[in-house]
Amino acid sequence: MSNFESSLPWWVILFGLTSVILYSLPSQYGNIIGKERSANRIQILVLGDIGRSPRMQYHALSIAKHGGQVDLIGYEESDIHPDILANSFIKVHALDPAPEYLKTKDKRLFLLYGPLKVLFQIWSLWIVLGYRTRPARWMLVQNPPSIPTLLIAQIICFLRHTRLVIDWHNFGYSILALKLGNAHPLVQVSKFYEWIFARSAYAHFCVTNAMARVLEHDYSIATEIRPLHDRPASHFRALDESQRSGFLDRLLYLLSSNDGQKLTEYQGLVNKIKKGQSKLLVSSTSWTPDEDFSILLDALIKYSDLAITTHPELPEILAVITGKGPQKADFLSQISHLKAEGKFEMVTIETAFLSTADYASLLGSADLGVSLHTSSSGVDLPMKVVDMFGAGLPVVGWGDFEAWPELVHEGVNGKSFNDAAGLQNILMQLFGEEKALLGRLKEGAVEEGKKKWDDEWDRVVGTLFSSTSR
Repeated sequence: MSNFESSLPWWVILFGLTSVILYSLPSQYGNIIGKERSANRIQILVLGDIGRSPRMQYHALSIAKHGGQVDLIGYEESDIHPDILANSFIKVHALDPAPEYLKTKDKRLFLLYGPLKVLFQIWSLWIVLGYRTRPARWMLVQNPPSIPTLLIAQIICFLRHTRLVIDWHNFGYSILALKLGNAHPLVQVSKFYEWIFARSAYAHFCVTNAMARVLEHDYSIATEIRPLHDRPASHFRALDESQRSGFLDRLLYLLSSNDGQKLTEYQGLVNKIKKGQSKLLVSSTSWTPDEDFSILLDALIKYSDLAITTHPELPEILAVITGKGPQKADFLSQISHLKAEGKFEMVTIETAFLSTADYASLLGSADLGVSLHTSSSGVDLPMKVVDMFGAGLPVVGWGDFEAWPELVHEGVNGKSFNDAAGLQNILMQLFGEEKALLGRLKEGAVEEGKKKWDDEWDRVVGTLFSSTSR
């Protein structure tokens, strides 16, 4: 038997395996014909909770509004915007959540379980992006998280002839540094990884002009970078007195949770808020390390003390903090201890996780919004401030980072602080001696809120996605 004849079975096996692999690869956009192929089909990827990713949800609604077909991919952990669920142009594809045993707050266990969680995410992304969804002309990816999102997205886009667009909300390595420290090897690897894959995308959106400059100079990105500033969606709007009064009545029941004693207690406080005798303060958070709520607590403790002792003219405050996340339980425990020590005689603090409609109404009913976002990179901005402006709510916030002035104009639509004493002084100023300033800030917030998402999206994003017909 010749060498060729003896090796023939192996060649047949190799050919068969190669054929199977090639046949099983994700189908390509260029090979789809007829109705299945659409220049307006776009995949939107969020390696996070879709319900807590408003910017990506707004992208989906804007694309659908212009006739595009959207595959919205991410975790379903909280309520998704009802307009998305009702839209026939948008299909939600839920990613399988990682097993509970891979989720840990312990830094030592994170180094062990982190890679295992990434492997699980790689498999989930591969299946959904490559097989459960049709080939798309575009893929829009939220960053962060960058690991493993950018790697898998790039591979899928290469195989399916899809154009990758990255929407930069922040830098993944800077968030990882909050947990591990800037000098940690994993942080440096993450930074290099992000730098490598960022350069291969077709185009980029980002939330600030400052971030665009970093992408251009530090990341050496040569492809198009378009700053897309967050703007409020249409459901965020200022309320008239009748609407405000109606929602404040509803807020009673949302906060009391069928507790009769709380209901009676809050009824008097809410009536004072309606009359302007007390103030409603609102903050929103995902309870992550880039927000230090001890600043708010320290400021409110000092405010309460001064309102009782030397400044009796200061009004009582109801502070409502919305959202959910990993550090919420620790915060609630801290509040409980401080209440027991009598630290909040002139302040009532409540937490809530509200529906989209109730959250918008809460912002429209409040007197002042507070942002404690410190920015891990210095060039991102908190979307909560945008929502507050959309509801005509003036904002005070931590402003000790580069991008802050792009959104909040000092003394026009808000004010900034960089420690608890600064926040306390602002509260005393706006609720006490300079009430007229609070009114002027509200006028500035209403004016800023007139800049809506649809207008910004059409100008920045719509022109890119409509720039090619094939």
